Amino acid sequence: MSVVLTGYRGSGKTTVGRKLAERLRMKFIDCDDVVVGKAGRSIREIFAEQGEAGFRRLEAEVVGELALLEEHVIALGGGALIAEANRRALAAEGHSIVYLRCDAAELLRRIASDPATSDNRPNLTRLGGSLQEIEALIAQREPIYRAAKTHELDVTALTPEQAAAKLAEMV
Repeated sequence: MSVVLTGYRGSGKTTVGRKLAERLRMKFIDCDDVVVGKAGRSIREIFAEQGEAGFRRLEAEVVGELALLEEHVIALGGGALIAEANRRALAAEGHSIVYLRCDAAELLRRIASDPATSDNRPNLTRLGGSLQEIEALIAQREPIYRAAKTHELDVTALTPEQAAAKLAEMV
């Protein structure tokens, strides 16, 4: 069994995932990093060249591969669970799926403070990465995250270390 982290951009999937993997003595892998490696370009560039549909096709291929891994902590992209095939692939392998929930205002703060986000990640709507964009996408995605999860942790007020410690007790 692996531990799969899901949640909106900025919720800490990668940062917390690395710390959790250390605690659990598991390997860590980031779905977005694998997508970028396969494509040979950033997510922003993939979106620009192939659109979201092209990115999601590549992401689905990667999720299918990652779903077969055992004893890993896997950080999914924030929209990976939108695709039912991705949800089915992960559920079929019996992985622990953890939704890292975070308030929209805190997500905006975290995203704005991370220069790599604006350099490598596209805006997902015409709202340009604003609080309204985050709120709108959370409203769409949260029911999916919740339906797929086996655990949920509110990380709004937690440091990555605190979140990893709590998750290590949960999974």
